Amino acid sequence: MKAVVYRGPRDVAVETDLPEPAVEHARDAVVRVTRSAICGSDLHPYRGEIPGFAPGTILGHEFVGVVVDAGAEVPYPPGTRVVASDVIACGRCATCAKGWHYHCAHATLFGYSTVVGRAVAGGQSEYVRVPFADTVLYPCPDELDDERMLFVGDLLSTAWAAVEACAAPGATVGVVGAGALGQLAAMCAAAAGASRVVVADPDPARRAGVEALGFAAVEPALLASTLGEAQAVIEAVGSDAALACAVDSAGRRGTVVAVGAHSSAAMPLHTQRAFTRELTLRFVVGDPIRDRASVVALLRSGAVDPRAVVSDRLPLADADAGYRDFDRRRSLKVLLIP
Repeated sequence: MKAVVYRGPRDVAVETDLPEPAVEHARDAVVRVTRSAICGSDLHPYRGEIPGFAPGTILGHEFVGVVVDAGAEVPYPPGTRVVASDVIACGRCATCAKGWHYHCAHATLFGYSTVVGRAVAGGQSEYVRVPFADTVLYPCPDELDDERMLFVGDLLSTAWAAVEACAAPGATVGVVGAGALGQLAAMCAAAAGASRVVVADPDPARRAGVEALGFAAVEPALLASTLGEAQAVIEAVGSDAALACAVDSAGRRGTVVAVGAHSSAAMPLHTQRAFTRELTLRFVVGDPIRDRASVVALLRSGAVDPRAVVSDRLPLADADAGYRDFDRRRSLKVLLIP
């Protein structure tokens, strides 16, 4: 089996002689991957920003495919097209019943070593074993192709969760970051009825991409003055500078939602500004298990087409080049085809 393996900072390789996974428990399934993706969160271990991330980890938590084997408690027979949630949760505990799947005692992520929970091999591979498959997998409607459904498993569900956390219909919404997550957040905000959406990014090429989608785009230093009294600002980068920009740009009694993957221990919050403006600050981790039905309905409506953010489609064998280009901001969203 071929898969993308993390060897160390800025060192990934496609290994070709790995054993194929098998069903180990009644709630397991094995999925043949038809599309996977490189996520911005994958750049944290790639850059060496997560101490202790284990070499030998098969990477990737965004994937869609076809069930080839399933345990007795999995309702998806071989041949079923499915998308996997990036978050693995048991689906049966009291925490899952609240819709807090990321906080399940069994929670972990595909392809992310032991950062969240136990290590589970990821989906940048030809095959992947899916634990708790009756909860983690979701069947793909016939009318939605693999590339659109791929985004249900993480990025689009995360963007949707950010918008739901802060943006009421008619709101003015700012988005910090014009990467794939930021652009999808802008699309979701518009679909949810935002009256105005402005996206900030320092990269002229990414601002041009935002404008091509029909949204206003500015440099981060101009976001606050451009927005005026923004009721909601979504931070879609995961850096201290981006969070500070979001707080600086929120209007009175506005809500700031940090949905970028943060790994810093610093606290860049301008507390005086937050206090005097009576801001609400929320951190949101996307929950595809909770939100995927709503996101699939959004796709079916045609209000959002996530394929607009795809910049590269590469064979799985070229994943190392995909990581390099993504890390250097030459790519916006890289899909891998086994």
